[in-house]
Amino acid sequence: MQPLYESHLTSLPLINKGKVRDIYNIDDQHLLIVTTDRISAFDAILPTPIPGKGRILTEMPQFWMHKMEDIVPNQLAPDMCLSDYLTPEELQELDGRGMIVRKLKPLPVEAIVRGYLVGSGWKEYQKTQSVCGISLPKDLQLAEQLPQPLFTPSTKAAQGDHDENIRFEQLVEVMGKERSEKVREISLALYQHAAEFALQRGIIIADTKFEFGEDDNGTIYLIDEALTPDSSRFWPSSSYRVGKNPPSFDKQYIRDYLESLEWDKTPETAPELPQEVVNKTFDKYQEAQARLTENL
Repeated sequence: MQPLYESHLTSLPLINKGKVRDIYNIDDQHLLIVTTDRISAFDAILPTPIPGKGRILTEMPQFWMHKMEDIVPNQLAPDMCLSDYLTPEELQELDGRGMIVRKLKPLPVEAIVRGYLVGSGWKEYQKTQSVCGISLPKDLQLAEQLPQPLFTPSTKAAQGDHDENIRFEQLVEVMGKERSEKVREISLALYQHAAEFALQRGIIIADTKFEFGEDDNGTIYLIDEALTPDSSRFWPSSSYRVGKNPPSFDKQYIRDYLESLEWDKTPETAPELPQEVVNKTFDKYQEAQARLTENL
């Protein structure tokens, strides 16, 4: 499959280029989101694409959004067709990486839900016995399931900057009490529903990130990506053991590789990825998609 590091559409105006997604304007109510094969880690865009990753990250959010639309409405515009706005050559260029969505106002929060003690949460717990200011029981181990899932929001940093974990009280200062509580309620409901479904497919969702937008009436919608290997930590349940990091079907594989390098994690010096790492990353993403979305 030909990689798509960045899109070059001329039929629609480009309005934003993010870490992974290129966004084009369609009309007053709709956008085209192109999910490229770019991959980011430690808030840096790596110079090496993962061919085919963009298609997986386009298909998986649509699967989850349809599956959980009884919990929260979503950004999808199913009645609109890409072929009405792009040339045949542009459709071939995207090759399944494009998605038409409603134009909504993004809420200023990364809605993170943690079901297991790992990553930055584990590091904080070792120091303070808490995660994002939420106190936890003593003697929890690495990768242990938490007594209940935690909603731990973070800021949405500009490209090149780092997201910052914040307490719920800080989120209330930014978005107000009612809206913050609604986002927390929806996020926990989405996680619980997805985690139960994924476990039946042999995957543990250790943590994940949601993003939301709202329309002019204040209705909250699920937007952006949802429950993909880029935004979630997926573990095979068959190899899960408390006390150790399980192998994962997600971006952690690339993070682990990058941690083995002498890289200062500045975007300007982001390293190329070896072909073996590219291939293994795609294989992991593809297996996660197959386990979660295909009929078994």
